[in-house]
Amino acid sequence: MTESTVHLIDDDADVRESLAFLLSTADIEAITYDSAATFLEVAADARGCVITDIRMPDIDGMELVRRLKSMGCDLPIIVITGHGDVPLAVEAMKAGVRDFIEKPFDDDVILGAVHQALRSRAESAAEAGERAEIQARLNTLSPREQQVLEGLVAGKPNKVIAFDLDISPRTVEIYRAHVMTKMQARSLSELVRFVLISKAG
Repeated sequence: MTESTVHLIDDDADVRESLAFLLSTADIEAITYDSAATFLEVAADARGCVITDIRMPDIDGMELVRRLKSMGCDLPIIVITGHGDVPLAVEAMKAGVRDFIEKPFDDDVILGAVHQALRSRAESAAEAGERAEIQARLNTLSPREQQVLEGLVAGKPNKVIAFDLDISPRTVEIYRAHVMTKMQARSLSELVRFVLISKAG
C-alpha cells in the first residue's frame, strides 16, 4: 500500500472489477472492498485515496464519510453517484468529500479525479513533513531565543526587542544569530515563513 493506492468500495462486483481494471491501465494500484465495513477495518492505516459508491447496503457512502472523519482519517474521497443521488452527493461534498462523479462516467473523468486526489494527498503529506521539521527546529530554541523570535516575527527592530526584554541590542543580535542558525533560515523573510507554516497546522 502506497500514497498512490486507490481504495475502491462498491457492493457491485462488476463495477469494482471494471474500475480496478481502468486504474491498472493508468498504472494506479487499486484495492477493492465489497462493503464500507470491510474498508473501515483497515482505514486507519490506509494511504492514497478512496472511491466509494454512495448507495450501499448497511453502511452507505455518506455514513462512511462521517465515520472516516470521526476517526480523523483525512484521505481524499471521491463518491460515485447515480443521477438521483446528486443531492446526497452535494451533502457529501459539504461533509468534506473531494469530488463526486455521476454514473455512467467517462474514463478520463474518473482518472482525472483520481490523479487530482492523489496529488492533493502528496502535497498535504509534504506540507505536514515540512511543518514537523520546522516544529522540531523551534523546539531547540531556548526560552530567550523564542522571545527574540517572537519580536522578529512581529517586525520589531533589535533596539525595541532589547528594550522589551531588558537586554542590550548587542545581546539581541547574538540571540538573533542563534535563532537563524537553529532554524536554518537564510533570511528574516524565510524565518517568518517558517513560523507561519508551523502555526498553519
